[in-house]
Amino acid sequence: MTGAIAFPDKLMGQGLVTEDDVTGFEITGYLDGTPVGRWSMDELTDETTWHLSFDPAELRFLTGGSFPGPQSQGWNANGEVSDCGKGGFGFNSGNWAQDLCIDGTWISDSSIPPATPFFASTVPVTPACGGAELLSKREPESPGTEVFR
Repeated sequence: MTGAIAFPDKLMGQGLVTEDDVTGFEITGYLDGTPVGRWSMDELTDETTWHLSFDPAELRFLTGGSFPGPQSQGWNANGEVSDCGKGGFGFNSGNWAQDLCIDGTWISDSSIPPATPFFASTVPVTPACGGAELLSKREPESPGTEVFR
């Protein structure tokens, strides 16, 4: 899975960035290099599961805790990983696993241990999670906004 998150620069020193702070967000899932789904914050509705906990100092999404909570994620996927909708895509991290929802269905083969570290990078990565060596923060797409990929 690859993606991007954007939030105001002033939050880089904050202890926790949540879904309420995020100004842009997108994810794309891959299987063997082929896209299997995509979701962006632009598709957010009142019915969408949208829960995010990000530590900007460590460039790390918090994982391994009960859903929803400060150590979990819900990006168009609830705790059951089943509400991403027909044709949809989502990601969830709770105390059971980190896993994907595709087409409204939990993909059990996607599950990894819940406390597996989940880091962001300041440079784009490939679907195989390869990318340039992390040397410095990438320039933001617009002034006053942090963008991590």
